Amino acid sequence: MLLEVLGTAAGGGVPQWNCACRSCAGARAHPERRRRHASLAVEAVPGRWYVINATPDIAEQIEQCPELRPAPGTDPRRTPLAGVVLTDAELDHTLGLARLREADRFEVIATDPVRDAVRDGQGLGALLAPYADVTWRRLPAPDGPDEPLAPGSTVHVAAVPVSGKRPRYASAAPEPAPGGAPWVAALRLTDRATGRTLVYAPALGAWPDAFQDAVADADCVIVDGTFWDDEEPRTAGFSRRTATAMGHLPIAGPNGTAHRLAALPGRRLYTHLNNTNPLVDPGAPQHKELVRLGVEVAADGTEIAL
Repeated sequence: MLLEVLGTAAGGGVPQWNCACRSCAGARAHPERRRRHASLAVEAVPGRWYVINATPDIAEQIEQCPELRPAPGTDPRRTPLAGVVLTDAELDHTLGLARLREADRFEVIATDPVRDAVRDGQGLGALLAPYADVTWRRLPAPDGPDEPLAPGSTVHVAAVPVSGKRPRYASAAPEPAPGGAPWVAALRLTDRATGRTLVYAPALGAWPDAFQDAVADADCVIVDGTFWDDEEPRTAGFSRRTATAMGHLPIAGPNGTAHRLAALPGRRLYTHLNNTNPLVDPGAPQHKELVRLGVEVAADGTEIAL
């Protein structure tokens, strides 16, 4: 199983266009600190890839990843990108779908509430229909078997419910039924040919038992690192809510995820860093704390082979 980290930033990216905080100013002065919106690409079958979450940066992310570009010498419009898997319906994970309108066809895989919010609530179904043949496929239910990403693929995908948090634009949408398809899911990707697994959870508002079961024996876990501590949104001055109240478990502290990751056996990385997170500065002392725990901060462009 081959994966490419296309981006590692939370909504707005780093730098954020309307922000002059220390981290954003530092990223403008040092372009190597820039981070695109969090996304991951996985090769389903040789030469056919799926992107996890379609971010506002998707065109740039494709250009920065040679495996996702159309190959010269073939049909000039034949793209390796077969589809998109959505972990949730947030704008920073779905706005890139409109950017894919130039494609002849592509597939969108999502849970029922996410599909309805994006296809019908955002209106992307009607918007894209005149441009591209878009197939909306259901992400396997939490209590059902996983499914291959594409026909003939040894890489299988399953959703792991982690939160019922709805995006603001879908606040009037009905609550999912107990045990039903989630608004926010982690993805468990399993290569049936090798038995290797990866769990990807860019938005993690809780650490339920099902998620612990999913990561307990995973070979690689990439999780939500939006905020360093629970008070960060308040101390940064952009929200009156804590990190947890905003739907993101913090990294540090008694309810943080760092000590949970440290106890896992596989490779462990953080993604989805907010521009206020000190980890966007490579010289921040918080990096040493993670190194001590054996936990990494994913970088844009990281390749993972499992």
